[in-house]
Amino acid sequence: MANKYDIAAYIWPSYTGDEPRTRIFWPEGYGEWQTVKSATAKFPGHVWPRKPLWGYVNEADPYVMEMEIEAAAAHGVNVFIYDWYWYDNRPFLEQCLDNGYLKARNNDKVKFYVMWANHDASSLWDKRTSERYPTDILWDGKVNFTQFKTIVDRIINMYFSQPSYYKINGKPVFMLYFLENFVKGLGSIDEAKKALEYFREQTVKAGFPGLHLQLVIRNNTFSKFWGDEKFEGTFCDAANYLEFDSYTNYQFGSCTDVKHPYPEVLDAIKEKWKEFEDSYKNPYYPHVSLGWDNNPRFKELMPTITTDTTPENIKKGYEAVKEYIDTHKNLEAPLITLNSWNEWTEGSYLEPDDINGYEYLEKLKEVFLGK
Repeated sequence: MANKYDIAAYIWPSYTGDEPRTRIFWPEGYGEWQTVKSATAKFPGHVWPRKPLWGYVNEADPYVMEMEIEAAAAHGVNVFIYDWYWYDNRPFLEQCLDNGYLKARNNDKVKFYVMWANHDASSLWDKRTSERYPTDILWDGKVNFTQFKTIVDRIINMYFSQPSYYKINGKPVFMLYFLENFVKGLGSIDEAKKALEYFREQTVKAGFPGLHLQLVIRNNTFSKFWGDEKFEGTFCDAANYLEFDSYTNYQFGSCTDVKHPYPEVLDAIKEKWKEFEDSYKNPYYPHVSLGWDNNPRFKELMPTITTDTTPENIKKGYEAVKEYIDTHKNLEAPLITLNSWNEWTEGSYLEPDDINGYEYLEKLKEVFLGK
C-alpha cells in the first residue's frame, strides 16, 4: 500500500564518531551512543538502560543508512528531517547527512530536508558536566548577515540540488528552530526579514520556484518576543511579520507539560493545535512525539518524564495526526513531523530497542500503511 502521507522523522545526527569536535562531549569516539550506553535507571521501574537492537552503529556510514532507510520506508517514514548546526562559522554534525544518507544508494526511498538547529551549544551534551539549565555557552548559535549568506549558499548548493530533497509545490522546505536567536544575530527583526528575503531570492536564482520557510513553534506563541527588544509584539506577531510559510513543532516537551501519562500529554497537545491554527497566518503541520525522558544526559534525576509510552498509546498519537491531516483539506502537503527517528537521550525514538522491539514502527505502519 502506497503512503499518501509525508511522515517526516527528525534525525539527531550525533551517533557517529566521524565529527572530530564531538570528542569534547563524547571522548570515547562514537558520538552520543556513549551516553546511551552508560545510562542507568534513576529509580525503581525507570526503563533504563535501553539497548538499540541495531547496535551502536555509525549513522554516518552509508551502508548503515541503507539499512535504516529500508526500515523507515517499510514502516511509513518517507522523509527525514536532519538537525543541522553551524558553529564558529562552519558546520557541525554534518557527517550523518553528507556521508551517511547522501551516499546511501537507496536514498530515493526516503526524502530529506534540513532543520537549522541554531541554538547555542553548552555543556548539556557532556554528562560529566551537564546541568538542567546550563549557563555556559561553548558555541554561539547566532550569526550575522555575512555568515548567513555563507549558510544560504551551502544549503542551496549542497542540499536543495539533491534529487531527494523534500519540496512543497516544487519549493525546497527549510526549517528554522530558534527564531529569537536568528533575529538577535541579524541585529533586528527588520534585518532578519531582509535576510529571509535574500534566502528566497537566492533559491529562485538557483532555479527553484521559491523557498518554503518553516518555523518551529515552542510554548511561546503569546510570549513577548525577545529577539529584538524594540519589537512590540509576541513571538506569534514576529513570526507572522517574517512571513514563514508554515509551522510545526519539534517536541511535545517544548510546548506543553510532559510530566504526565502519554494520553494526557496527547490531549493537551491537541488543544494546542487549535491555538496554533487561530494564531498564525499560514498553515500548521501537526506534530507527534513518542515521549520525553532525558535522564541519560544527567547524573541526577530529571523528574520530567512522560509515562505510559506504550506502543498502543503511541499509536493514538499517530491516529491523531492522521485525523488532523484528513480533516484539514487546505494544507499544501500531507506533512506530519515526528520526534523522532533517534532521539535516544531524550526518550523519543522510532529505532527498535530491547524493550519494545519494532513495535513503535509497526504501529506506525498499521496506521498509515495498513496491516
